[in-house]
Amino acid sequence: MRVLKAYPLVFVGGLMVLVLIFVAIFADKLAPFNPDYQFANGLAADGAPLAPNHTFIMGTDDLGRDVYSRLLYGARISLEVGVFASLISLFIGTSLGIISGYYGKWIDSLIMRITDIMLAFPFILFVVALVAVLKPSVDNIFLAIGVLGWASTARIVRAQVLAVKEFEYVQAARALGSRQWRILFRIVLPNIMAPVIVLTTLAIGNNMLLESTLSFLGIGVQPPTPSWGSMLAEGQQVFEYAPWLLYYPGLALLFSVLGFNLLGDGLRELFNPRRVR
Repeated sequence: MRVLKAYPLVFVGGLMVLVLIFVAIFADKLAPFNPDYQFANGLAADGAPLAPNHTFIMGTDDLGRDVYSRLLYGARISLEVGVFASLISLFIGTSLGIISGYYGKWIDSLIMRITDIMLAFPFILFVVALVAVLKPSVDNIFLAIGVLGWASTARIVRAQVLAVKEFEYVQAARALGSRQWRILFRIVLPNIMAPVIVLTTLAIGNNMLLESTLSFLGIGVQPPTPSWGSMLAEGQQVFEYAPWLLYYPGLALLFSVLGFNLLGDGLRELFNPRRVR
């Protein structure tokens, strides 16, 4: 409680993230309707979407589907892509960063030059091209984002390893004859995870935004699967007379990304070794 009081961003961001996770897990229980069902009474007499009312609390879209139900199910897609893409980047980037920083020499040069090449490409254009080649789907989206997004993680991990490997406890482990894998994964890795956790938390929010961007452009999650990005694209076409189709998915995306960013900023302060304890 003392830590939470001193670092309220951890509490606020963590609470927002927990709400998102709860919604994503229990979307089928919370949603009043099937997100893909087109209601006969879901459109006005002139074919326009219905505004929020007592039956459809967030209105309907241009096909007569319940916006609230689609919003809840869309949380699953955004969270799935954000988390799994970040975990893939974390695994690749951490592995390469540890090897590069610990062994150095030509291995370090080779891995860092590959990292430079990855960072030289415009990331979003690279992801768009790879998703287009793999065919748009949820699995291919988080695979493409994860495989192409490891470079920044590798750089940060390498920098941390370069510092940690010179500490006395690492030198003592070497002198005692500990195996290389034990030094890397039992001694070095636990002591560099604080900045990596912060980076991964922030990356989840960025990856959720990227998924929405891809879906908005039509090369992400394909209809009729609900996605916040595709909902924004659909709402853009009827914004003049159905603005709620933009408001609700936009606010949901804002809430989710803000939650992860606040949590990441709070963890950065919490793990800061220079903070007053």
